Amino acid sequence: MKLYPLKFSPLYYYRIWGGDKLKTQLNKNYQEDSIGESWEVSDIDNCETIVSNGKLKGSTLKELIKRFKGDFVGNHVYESFGNDFPLLIKFIDAKTPLSIQVHPNDLLAKERHNSFGKNEMWYIMQADEDAELIVGFNKAVTKEEYVSHLNTSTLNKILNIEKVKSGDTFYIPAGRVHAIGAGVLLAEIQQTSDITYRIYDYDRVDKKTGGKRELHTDLALDSIDLKLYDNYQTMYNHKINSPNKLVHSPYFKTNFLNVKGSIIRDYHQLDSFVIYICVDGSFLLKIDNMSYLFEKGETILLPATLNQIKLTTINISKIIEVHM
Repeated sequence: MKLYPLKFSPLYYYRIWGGDKLKTQLNKNYQEDSIGESWEVSDIDNCETIVSNGKLKGSTLKELIKRFKGDFVGNHVYESFGNDFPLLIKFIDAKTPLSIQVHPNDLLAKERHNSFGKNEMWYIMQADEDAELIVGFNKAVTKEEYVSHLNTSTLNKILNIEKVKSGDTFYIPAGRVHAIGAGVLLAEIQQTSDITYRIYDYDRVDKKTGGKRELHTDLALDSIDLKLYDNYQTMYNHKINSPNKLVHSPYFKTNFLNVKGSIIRDYHQLDSFVIYICVDGSFLLKIDNMSYLFEKGETILLPATLNQIKLTTINISKIIEVHM
């Protein structure tokens, strides 16, 4: 069978902090209240997204990898990850702040949870006025200082707080303390991992369970990078019809495509699948005399054998391009 661009049916998850922007701004179709996450492409156990279009409809990522191997994910990716898909793509809507948290690196995650670590990035799609993120520390701190602030509920005094707007981008390596603030809608690209250590959760009670959510303060302590960094935001260009380097890490690479009119993307030299996340506008994807329309809030996966793609828009469209 010839591979083609794949859409997946998103998985929607209730979160204590979730709102309704996934529905009102990204046209997601769900009925439940407080949906905080839409998992667009996932290979997490028991949370696998399913192909929703074409002859492969109903297939999971793992089934596709087992069947097509390097033709699907790229030979190098297949050699490195086998039948496991390496990335998880989400949209996140925070009506209220997420917990202050940290993720373990590969070594700790493997040792403790038999999982990948969790390095991730955020692209802000929309932010209410004065919306904020927590990313890292505002000064170098010792473990003793950190624990003291944690025990006295004064963590905010040492955390770096960033005002954000649409288009802002942040790389969140494993070990970096972080939290998404109220009023933020974002796209998240991350390793395939669902390991989060909550440090502080504002003493909230979950209306579904009637109790407070579990904290992981001891596990987090061994995971946190306490250093101070000069800058936490990723700066990038916005050139029209040219790939603008966004986040290039050992775990994934992302580019920002600002498309007006038409652009050809040639992947002959890229030994990897490609994921497009439409973060604004809409575009027509053309390949092998076939056309696919994608709107804001949609995600598409291009198997590794699809080497030349034409993207066409009427107005300027913004796309995050993701590959290994």
